[in-house]
Amino acid sequence: MQRILPANNAATRASVLVSPIDAARPVAAARTFIEDHLPGYFYEYQRRFPVNDSVDIDEFIHNREIYHFTVRWAQEEDTHSRALFRYQVAAGIADPGELRRKLAEEGRKDFRLPHEHPVTVFAYALVQEKATQIYYQNLRDVVSDPVLTEVLTRLARDEARHFTFMADMVELYLRHGGEAVIDPIRDVIAQFRMPLADTMRGYWRWALRIADTAHYDHTDAYEYLVRTVRRTVDAKSDRAEELARFVRAARTVAVA
Repeated sequence: MQRILPANNAATRASVLVSPIDAARPVAAARTFIEDHLPGYFYEYQRRFPVNDSVDIDEFIHNREIYHFTVRWAQEEDTHSRALFRYQVAAGIADPGELRRKLAEEGRKDFRLPHEHPVTVFAYALVQEKATQIYYQNLRDVVSDPVLTEVLTRLARDEARHFTFMADMVELYLRHGGEAVIDPIRDVIAQFRMPLADTMRGYWRWALRIADTAHYDHTDAYEYLVRTVRRTVDAKSDRAEELARFVRAARTVAVA
C-alpha cells in the first residue's frame, strides 16, 4: 500500500506507507546514522569558526559569513536525517523508539577533524558532500521502491548544492593563499575517512555492503577536489599536478 501526502520536503514525503522491502532499503537506512550525527559536525564548525569575543572583529565578520551557510546547511542535513528516519519507520524497517536509542548511541560520540588549517574543513566537506551525492544517486538507480527513489533524488540534490558551496570556499582559500594551501588539502586526502568510519560499530561491514549494492566508492569524489584546485591555480602548477598524482595513487590503493 502507498499513501502520498501533499508535501514538498523529503521528510514529509518519507512518511508514506510502502510495500515490500527490497535489498537496497537497509543500505539506505544505514545512512541515517551519518546524517543524524549533525550536532557533532555543527559543533566542529563552531569550534573552528567561533562567533564570540574570542576572535577579533575581522575574524568575527569572516566567521559570521560562514555561520550564515552552516546554519542553513545544518537545517537541511537535519531534514535528511528525519527523512531517512521516517522512511524506515513507515516502511517497517525499524521501530521508532529502538532507532532513536541506536542513533543516540552513535550521536553521543565525539567528532573532530584531525587538521588545523581552515581550508581543510572545506576540502574535507567538499569530498564528503560529493561522495554522499554520488552515493544517493547510485543507490537511487538500483532501488525498486518509487518513494525511496524520490527521497534519494531530493537528498542528492541538496548534497550537490552543499558541494558547490564547499568548492567555492576552497577556491577562495586558494586565491588568497595560493599554492601554499595545496599541502593542507593533500593532508585531507591522506587522512580521509568518511564521517563515523572510526567510531560507528559495524561501519566497515556496512561500507562493503554499500559498495556491493550501490556500486559506490567514496574515492570517486577525490577527483572533484583536484578539479577545483586546477581551475583555481595555474593549470601547469607543479603543486597542483603533484596533488593530482597523489590522488590517483590514493585511489589505486583504495581500489586495491
